[in-house]
Amino acid sequence: MADVLSPAAPDEVAALVAAAKGALEVRGRGTKRALGRPVPAEAVMLDLSRLSGITLYEPEELVLSARAATPMKDIRALLAEKRQELSFDPPDLSRLLGGRDAGTLGGAIACNLSGPRRVKAGAARDHILGFSGVNGRGEAFKSGGRVVKNVTGFDLSKLIAGSFGTLAVMTDVTVKVMPKAEKMRTVLIFGLSADAAGAAMRDALASAHEVAAAAYWPAEAARASAVELVAKAGASVTALLVEGPGPSAEYRCRALRGLAAAGGTDELHSRNSETFWAEVRDVAPFRDDAAAQIWRVSVPPSDGARVAAAIAARLKGRYFLDWGGGLVWLALDPLPDAGADAVRGMIAPHMGHATLVRAADAVRARVPVFQPDPPALRELTLRIKDGFDPDRRLNPGRMAEGV
Repeated sequence: MADVLSPAAPDEVAALVAAAKGALEVRGRGTKRALGRPVPAEAVMLDLSRLSGITLYEPEELVLSARAATPMKDIRALLAEKRQELSFDPPDLSRLLGGRDAGTLGGAIACNLSGPRRVKAGAARDHILGFSGVNGRGEAFKSGGRVVKNVTGFDLSKLIAGSFGTLAVMTDVTVKVMPKAEKMRTVLIFGLSADAAGAAMRDALASAHEVAAAAYWPAEAARASAVELVAKAGASVTALLVEGPGPSAEYRCRALRGLAAAGGTDELHSRNSETFWAEVRDVAPFRDDAAAQIWRVSVPPSDGARVAAAIAARLKGRYFLDWGGGLVWLALDPLPDAGADAVRGMIAPHMGHATLVRAADAVRARVPVFQPDPPALRELTLRIKDGFDPDRRLNPGRMAEGV
């Protein structure tokens, strides 16, 4: 069994990284360990789980700072007391990936994970104000601060988000928080085809009704919902999220229902609405199918329904759409290469990106998990890696060979 290093303070992280003689596998609580390529088995585990705790919370200033391994459930609980939230709504992929819990703040930022509200609120990287970390040389550094307009020089916060621990070990993270909406309503449109649903979602998002999220579940996915109105629909469900003051939300829901040219409509209120969008966020239709290989595909929203249907038909899979059709979640029957060549070949004409979210270690070790970079971008990625971690100590190979 590989050695485990468990620092209790940020300065200990710097000392341990500086003293490391080989590869380090950086881990918070391990909930996303199966996301990305496997780190070499001989790597020493750098367990950050003791770097936990909220260090600053100023509700009036809409800012929160925490150690990188602070559990997401603790952050959500504290924010709920002040009716605030992380509006990028990081997913809980624990059941999908076999993890223990909802993960950590640092893990959400490191993987740049965002939920259904991304179409309106932006990605995780748009909400990080600053961080402290340690590079692969064991040097402590920080970027950004506690306010939005504090960036001078390079905005390293944007670079660190989505780097999967390959550039630096984050020890502290500062993010902006937002007030929770007074009301949360979801307009449901039943029975639309995928193409019709895509058009309806695009029309809704382009309207003046401030739709915060839009998703499409085929009938099979809808049956798996814990929300009775969705599960018993007996048809596909197109969902449009509306948030805001009560009268405004009610007016916009009526207007959106009026835009539905075909299919019956209904609404979800309060808790049922929260439950449904948590299911969309956490990929609920696929998380209990342990054998399926899961892909996350990003394409232009106008192409989402067509691409999803084509891949599902060719590879015997299931799908649902998020981000107004721009995000396709696919569950495929197991294949030796997880269908990588077929998936990426079919999205290439649409300038799409595909990430293999779940597959066996052996498959993820030989198949590019993340969309392969073109040569020029690959060269830039390697130069950035050389600047942060020239000896390839931090999560080597996690994103791609040599990175």
